[in-house]
Amino acid sequence: MNFEYFIAKRIVSAKEYKNSVSSPIIKIAILSIVIGFVTMLISIASGVGLQNKIYEKVSAFNGDIIISNFDTNFSDDSQNPISINQEFYPIFNSVQGIKHIQATASKGGIIRTLNEFEGVVVKGVGKDYDWNSFNEFLIDGNLPDYTRQLTNEIVISEYVSNRLNLKVGDKVNTFFFNDNNSKLPRSRSFEILGIYNSGFKDFDEKFVIADIRHIQRLNKWSEHEIGSFEVFVEHFSEIETIGAKVYNEVGSFLDSQTIKEQYFSIFKWLELFDFNITLIIIIMITVAGINMITALLVLILERTQMIGIIKALGSSNKSVRKIFIYNAMYLVGIGLFWGNIIGIGLLLIQKYFKLIKLDPSIYYVTEAPVYLAINYIIMLNIGTLVVCFFMLLVPSYIISKITPVKAIRFE
Repeated sequence: MNFEYFIAKRIVSAKEYKNSVSSPIIKIAILSIVIGFVTMLISIASGVGLQNKIYEKVSAFNGDIIISNFDTNFSDDSQNPISINQEFYPIFNSVQGIKHIQATASKGGIIRTLNEFEGVVVKGVGKDYDWNSFNEFLIDGNLPDYTRQLTNEIVISEYVSNRLNLKVGDKVNTFFFNDNNSKLPRSRSFEILGIYNSGFKDFDEKFVIADIRHIQRLNKWSEHEIGSFEVFVEHFSEIETIGAKVYNEVGSFLDSQTIKEQYFSIFKWLELFDFNITLIIIIMITVAGINMITALLVLILERTQMIGIIKALGSSNKSVRKIFIYNAMYLVGIGLFWGNIIGIGLLLIQKYFKLIKLDPSIYYVTEAPVYLAINYIIMLNIGTLVVCFFMLLVPSYIISKITPVKAIRFE
């Protein structure tokens, strides 16, 4: 093994191939590994990052699973209330993998100023509402506290704020229609406590966050009546399995839907990223592997005389093949080293400086998100090494066809 390693080091030594025919080909092979690995890192980090970011935003406004009345009302307006007194509330113990459940209710309304008006959906939340996701979205003001007495403080989006020329501290009148038989709207005066921007235009255009007790009073509900429950799961990858279990647990009078069902087109679009990422990885590894095969064949051709001498000294075909496999994997290792340095460096620059911007009307985010995790980086490195190793086994069999006599006389 030490002899084989020594020979391998001699082959890849800078002095050995710096001015040789194989030098530019080896450099191109290493460069292809670097470029391919950087491309794979960026495609995974940006693709998974975009998927996670969009999921977080959809989940923040809707929960992962929505439990509501079993009817045909698919609007954002909660018309048929359900009781808050359920066996699964406030802790959903009967299904594993659920981390939080909260009660909400929503009602369509119109915010009116002196010169403008805007249609909105006022989402009522209570003391059990999880504000963690909104900490990231908040760009001005503060988040309200709905755990005490009824308050008129609300949070509006930057989109609504710009449309109506509103700012933190302003008071706004919002008009609501109770039902189809109501001729006169009912109004509420709210005070803007905070302004958010999620970057998800579909939600920013309509959602205003308010105290759920306003919705209950406007709909003439009791304090035990709400519009729906929003359920959050611990791992999004298990949402379909958990969603099926929740559906079976809530009973025949309640319905449950996952956000993947409710926003089918968005998540179907996101699934295309998985295919694109897989395709990019296959193409990049194939290209890098072919370049490494070419480099290995050139090395074998250039070192034919040396192969003959080693065989004449008693080395087996297997031992000689190992020498060149070690050599090729050493070059792959160099490519992976620089690929990791450059790729992770570029991703960290994007993560902290956000240089690449995106159109939120198309991608639902304002800048290219980055997902960095040590597990997929390690798996990508190992996967590249393994695939390249097996791709190099086939051309290395050429060594067994080389005879010592002909090889020593080869020029």
